Amino acid sequence: MGRWANTGSRGRGSITERFLSNRAKIFRGVIGVTPNVAEYWMEATERIMDDLDCTPEQKLKGAVLLLRNEAYQWWLTVNEGIQPDHLSWEFFKSAFQGRYMGASHIDARRSEFLNLTQRDQSVAKYEVDFLRLGRYALGMVASEYERCIHFKGGLRDSLRVLIAPQREQEFSVLVEKAKIGEVVKSAKRQNRDRKRDKNRRDS
Repeated sequence: MGRWANTGSRGRGSITERFLSNRAKIFRGVIGVTPNVAEYWMEATERIMDDLDCTPEQKLKGAVLLLRNEAYQWWLTVNEGIQPDHLSWEFFKSAFQGRYMGASHIDARRSEFLNLTQRDQSVAKYEVDFLRLGRYALGMVASEYERCIHFKGGLRDSLRVLIAPQREQEFSVLVEKAKIGEVVKSAKRQNRDRKRDKNRRDS
């Protein structure tokens, strides 16, 4: 049972049943499937796996059980001749990306990540994009510290100068501090605008 035992009603039944009951989608890998469709399937499936607190072994088994038709035949071909100890969730993801997304799509996503900045979006939206694209550049953000460095580097200057001196090395804490800084700066800006409007009315 492992971690599945602690998932309440979601912990009953086979892995496939648990996934499907949480709206995991079947992937058929039909000819002509676009890289974006494959990418969205992987993202949605991983979110469900994380919500169910799956182990890497359960992720691999669950993902394979969601494959049908051409996609399953592809996996059988990949699986042939591979030593069991080499079959891992990371191996599956790498093989899946190579087959259904292609090198050019992966390179484009990696380039997006390298050029990613907060711009005019919220810290929360920047975090979502950072985590989504960061999966294609794992070698560049392999450690918590490296994720923090890259995330800070993409923040707006006004937020980065507040966060950088703290040298935070825990990603979740860094993101929370950036969100707090965003709220504080927004409140200050609103107060400043109210004072300016009041001065204009009084003049």
